[in-house]
Amino acid sequence: MLKKMAIVIVAALAALLLFAATRPDSFRIERKATIQAPPEKVFGLINDFHQWPLWSPWEKLDPAMKRTLGGPMAGLGATYAWEGNSDVGAGRMEIKESVPSSKVHIQLDFLQPFESHNQTDFILTPQGNGTEVNWAMYGKADFMTKLMSVFSSMDSMVGPDFEKGLANMKAVAEKN
Repeated sequence: MLKKMAIVIVAALAALLLFAATRPDSFRIERKATIQAPPEKVFGLINDFHQWPLWSPWEKLDPAMKRTLGGPMAGLGATYAWEGNSDVGAGRMEIKESVPSSKVHIQLDFLQPFESHNQTDFILTPQGNGTEVNWAMYGKADFMTKLMSVFSSMDSMVGPDFEKGLANMKAVAEKN
């Protein structure tokens, strides 16, 4: 009886691992919001890592988080590294492309709790008197990401944070 249970458990585990291996090799998370502020104002909140504490959804998760900003004050080459509790982990961002008032492309490297290397884009599009902000993160799905996606999608894990961040950004940018 014990031998049969062990065989069933091993077979179920093997099936789970095989199923995880068939999951997509990449992921993309994307959210949009319209902010009643000019693109220049919204761009300044994204293109300058010194402004991120005003709106980033992760800033308040660990009040003792260590932040290290480097490179230029803003734009191409600016860096932001962090190290914190288990809620925020550790990682580094670097602005790789900065197109005034329209696009910021960031290399996003998570080091803890799991290492991963992703891309993040903020695309700003004028909308009447406001700005549509499209925030996307995408990258390769390694085996651990594929295995996690069997139980919960990246979109459901990170999407709500993007929504909160965009709401925070909206509140800051629309303040007179």
